[in-house]
Amino acid sequence: MGVGKSTVGQLLAERLGCAYRDTDDDIVSVQGRSIAEIFVEEGEEAFRAIEKQAVREALARHSGVLALGGGAILDADTRGLLAGHRVVYLSMDVEEAVQRTGLNAARPLLAVNPRKQWRELMEARRHLYEGVATAVVATDGRTPEEVTQTALDALELKEA
Repeated sequence: MGVGKSTVGQLLAERLGCAYRDTDDDIVSVQGRSIAEIFVEEGEEAFRAIEKQAVREALARHSGVLALGGGAILDADTRGLLAGHRVVYLSMDVEEAVQRTGLNAARPLLAVNPRKQWRELMEARRHLYEGVATAVVATDGRTPEEVTQTALDALELKEA
């Protein structure tokens, strides 16, 4: 959350000369409501089912840079689908998250005690992100352009 996946994803797609797609945008477009609204109206479990389908469809139909929501990797089937793809995990620490997002209530999983919840989410998810990642790129204190270049460099090294 707030790591810059949309900005870096778009820059990465530009540098690679391919299309960019974000499954969060797909969900909002298909559902006709925000992710926060889906969480409030239907709950996290319903949202995760919608997200799982959006990721499956995007992976099947999109060959460019694809950005996934932060919780998409919670699903074992989704992690399995990612296994055949180059995956970049953009990481950051909580202080950077505070600076970038303010950890505000617009993020449904961070509505109460955002710093504590962000830390708990990352502790629970970090091993999953690292497990599917081809490359891990720290974003702390870096511009989107620097993060993009580091991701490109890391992916090139993995191909060699």
